[in-house]
Amino acid sequence: MAKRTYKRRMGDRREGRLIRSLPGFSKFIPFVMPTRNDAFVFYSDSFEITEADRWLRAQRVKGYKGIGFLHVLIAAYVRCIALFPALNRFIAGRHIYSHNDIEIVLTIKKTLELNAEETTIKVKFEPTDTIYDVYRRMNEAIDEVKSSGEDNGTEDFANAITKIPRFVLRLAMGIIRIIDYFGWLPKGWMDVSPFHGSMIITDLGSLGIKPIYHHIYNFGTLPVFIAFGAKRKKFELNRRGEMVENKYLDIKATMDERIVDGHYYATVLKNLKDLVTHPELLETPPDKVEEDIF
Repeated sequence: MAKRTYKRRMGDRREGRLIRSLPGFSKFIPFVMPTRNDAFVFYSDSFEITEADRWLRAQRVKGYKGIGFLHVLIAAYVRCIALFPALNRFIAGRHIYSHNDIEIVLTIKKTLELNAEETTIKVKFEPTDTIYDVYRRMNEAIDEVKSSGEDNGTEDFANAITKIPRFVLRLAMGIIRIIDYFGWLPKGWMDVSPFHGSMIITDLGSLGIKPIYHHIYNFGTLPVFIAFGAKRKKFELNRRGEMVENKYLDIKATMDERIVDGHYYATVLKNLKDLVTHPELLETPPDKVEEDIF
């Protein structure tokens, strides 16, 4: 598949291109709702994952140790961006942009001990990635953090900046927000920032609890925060009137409503659900990668 090319133009940002052909009302909305906390909407659903769970068990037998619904959800989200590229938009400086890359942010603990260090990783994906590509990229990033005795770039940056006196730090953050507003943050900062990316996800199932609605950050570019919980079982009647045990995965999402309209989000979410419940669809690359409007 040929790699997409785009020549950067005046008004574009380092991490994304300005969408110029939007209707006037869409361009006006960020001025009415200037922050993500003005514009977030909530989504909650339960995915029936009985067959998907069997598929995952079969993959583990094949040698994909530890593959789980974190990998499936991320792969499904990447596939949705490939099919519905407006999902990868973001608002910055009260303009609407399309991300150049697909970057997923994840918060992890190095161990599951109560006082263990928490850190974030950001993994870059291609729109053609399969579930196996996602599995490999995620595991490489997670293993690198967990096996390293050193902090990653995000932790190094946080440790350095928090040594500054508080009044200086507040002033510095104000300057950083202005710089980010105009898209002038250095690439090195962008690469380690957990507030800039396509989506942030948290696996609360690893903690054995239900998902929560998590806020999205006003700072940065993240338009969507997804949380999913532990698998749960439910006894239900099948079509033949027999009692069967089904498995469900509960997810909750907080989304910036300014990037696309409700119909677009609904289409994406229906496709996301279909992909999560049928992960075999993610075994091969998409037939075609769609490109966002210009």
